[in-house]
Amino acid sequence: MKNKTAYITGGSKGIGLGIAEALLKQGMKVAITCRDKNRGETAMQGITNDKDAYLVIESDVKDYNAELAAIQKVTDSWGQLDLVIANAGIGTYAPIDELSPEAWNNTIDTNLTGVFNTVKAAVPELKKSKGYVITIASLAGTNFFAKGAAYNASKFGLVGFSQAIMLDLRPYDVKVTTIMPGSVATYFNGNIPDASDAWKIQPEDIGQIVVDLLNMPARTLPSKVEVRPSKTSLD
Repeated sequence: MKNKTAYITGGSKGIGLGIAEALLKQGMKVAITCRDKNRGETAMQGITNDKDAYLVIESDVKDYNAELAAIQKVTDSWGQLDLVIANAGIGTYAPIDELSPEAWNNTIDTNLTGVFNTVKAAVPELKKSKGYVITIASLAGTNFFAKGAAYNASKFGLVGFSQAIMLDLRPYDVKVTTIMPGSVATYFNGNIPDASDAWKIQPEDIGQIVVDLLNMPARTLPSKVEVRPSKTSLD
């Protein structure tokens, strides 16, 4: 992995930042996107002192042209793109009679269309490098729940999208995996992680899973990885 390059959407906190830190420790160069560059810079300075090892790029995954420009910045800076982590996502939970069209559209546009935009923008470079796409879905992509109409739809769609593009890109030696976490101790949906979240999956745990995937034998592709906390909050 040393000197390979990674592009992570939504990388300024939570799972995205946990993956960024894990990849930096492996010697990779890491570009993260966020909508607030100052926040992204602060986050990256908290995990590395090597300013040549990372980029912080302002981009909104809902904007395809913004993702094209972000990928261009990565290749202009480092000459290649080896790994894309499509991580940016939001949570919207409401019963259908209370779910607004605006909330529905924002959830689908971020969690599903946003991943399309990121991957579509990156495919030409990934074909050149015979790279890897990892999408961050959720166990909510196969397990539905009340008040989950928007979120379930986005993650069910993301799992299907990821598995389909895995077949599309496999002939080009581009790998695709979707990681489907359960409860993770992040700032997702307004949560503020504290000691009560110790039982949950931690962001660095997802980072380790990504490293493990990159270390798999070249002939082997775990196309879908479900991961749950080993205990529950009730234990």
